[in-house]
This record gives sequence, C-alpha cells and structure tokens, in this order.
Amino acid sequence: MDIPRKLGILIFTAAPAIVGGGIVYHFFDSFVHVVVFEMLLLTAVLGIFSS
Repeated sequence: MDIPRKLGILIFTAAPAIVGGGIVYHFFDSFVHVVVFEMLLLTAVLGIFSS
C-alpha cells in the first residue's frame, strides 16, 4: 500500500473519529467511552494497514 492511499484512509477515518467521538460523549457523558471508541477506530485502521 502506498503512502497517498494510507493518508487517504487516515483522512477518511478522521471525520468519524471527531463526529463519532462527539456522539459517543453525548450519549454516555464519559470520556472513557470516547477513548474506547477511538481505540476501536485505531485498531480498524491498523488492521487495514497491516493487510
């Protein structure tokens, strides 16, 4: 996988991280849940990069 494709994937996952983090915080009122959500997104991106 080349560098522009990796950067595109990071940009594509940045919007769900920001918006989704706000939605998760709204529903649970806890940053712990936001961190868990962000870690799930991070593992998904790392899984895509490893393949």
